[in-house]
Amino acid sequence: MRETSAGYAKEAYDIVNHAAKVIGSRLPGSKGEKSFADYMGEKLKSIGITPKTEEFSVSPRSAIGGVPYAGYAGVIISIAAFFALEWHAVWFAMAAFGLVVTFWLISCCFLYKKWFDMFFPQKISQNVYGEMLPEDGKYDYTIMLSGHLDTSWCWRHSARSYKNRENPLPGMIAIYAKVGFGAACYFLMFFISLFMAIVYAGEMADAAWAAAITGGEFFRWFLFALHFIPAVTAFGCCFVIQWNDPHEETASRGAMDDASGVALSFEVFKYLKEHPEKMPKNCRIVNVNLGSEESGLRGSMAFVEEHRNDDRIKNVWNINFDSIADEEHFNVIVKDDWQGCRFDGDLEEMFIETFKELGMRSKEGGSMHNPVGGCDSTPLTRAGIKSVTFAAQNPTLTYYYHTYYDMPERFDSETIGDGFEVVLGVIDKIAAYQEKNGFPGVKKSRDLKIGQ
Repeated sequence: MRETSAGYAKEAYDIVNHAAKVIGSRLPGSKGEKSFADYMGEKLKSIGITPKTEEFSVSPRSAIGGVPYAGYAGVIISIAAFFALEWHAVWFAMAAFGLVVTFWLISCCFLYKKWFDMFFPQKISQNVYGEMLPEDGKYDYTIMLSGHLDTSWCWRHSARSYKNRENPLPGMIAIYAKVGFGAACYFLMFFISLFMAIVYAGEMADAAWAAAITGGEFFRWFLFALHFIPAVTAFGCCFVIQWNDPHEETASRGAMDDASGVALSFEVFKYLKEHPEKMPKNCRIVNVNLGSEESGLRGSMAFVEEHRNDDRIKNVWNINFDSIADEEHFNVIVKDDWQGCRFDGDLEEMFIETFKELGMRSKEGGSMHNPVGGCDSTPLTRAGIKSVTFAAQNPTLTYYYHTYYDMPERFDSETIGDGFEVVLGVIDKIAAYQEKNGFPGVKKSRDLKIGQ
């Protein structure tokens, strides 16, 4: 790490410390999130940039934060099954309830749709950003540097694996076993309820196929088994209930995820402010602190919606920072698998080339998919912004990911400094590409690797 980078890396680490230790947890729409937004606004003011704040409403528990509700639904369906054995009409209510919950779970918790937000309590979140223009005020394109202000609810099963931190394999197996068993229990009871409702509806309609099923030996054994299966599924669904701790006091302090990203994006922005000779020609630089990423990418969605008809999202290259802490895992994230969105191929190539130039190595090869959830590059990419997410995070589920163990002591400013130099190298490549080719629009990533 160069000496000039070290100072900015230390300042970034100071921001991380303030966010994690002074402010603490910053759940979507919480006072902690707003405190960090205000803090970063003051940081922008300190370098002569006027911050702009845009508020939006968010239903924090309507998306992935609400996964425990599926566990509660599974327990309810399991208990109701005992009554349904005597009163068959209960199966219809159970099936209808399960359909609604499952539709919500898939559309909102997995795909981050906003369709159910109106049914959950709402809070106010915010995006805070500042911009730098060329001296003459004219620009042809924008480079945006973004990170998210909020933190996640504590993932209890992950936090419990802290005792296995020296040998993480047993903890990982336990996490996947508990959550997998819980999910299987919920879906088992849902499909049983749906099956029973269909069969009894057919029987009410005097359908021959229904009579054949209910009169068969298998169905009699199945009814006998239903005296015991719901007890098992109710127990299993409790593991889903325990997935997210609802209490703000135990929420993630978010040193890595994502105070590190917010801090690094600001320090790159500050560097360009203090070194105007490094500013790309005819380029506007924007530093965006996004709210409520952990509640289904609501901040980036709100930013796109707010600026759909102005030039804030036109001809934009976005570097999204999300978790810069694990030195052996520097990667450019090129796709959200759950969201089915591939990010920009030009930026992917620029990151891979910069990793090579700096001699950096990654256990994942420098490029990877985000396998679970989503990151802010998805709404931005879908809006026509050339975006990737830059991360240095172990992709293995660990004791510090989305738990109160996400603290600054786990990493140091050296890793942030390496990330700082990577981003400056990528910005130089963006400037050269833009000057030669103009703004080409989003190109699909290709899963490049450092060794290729």
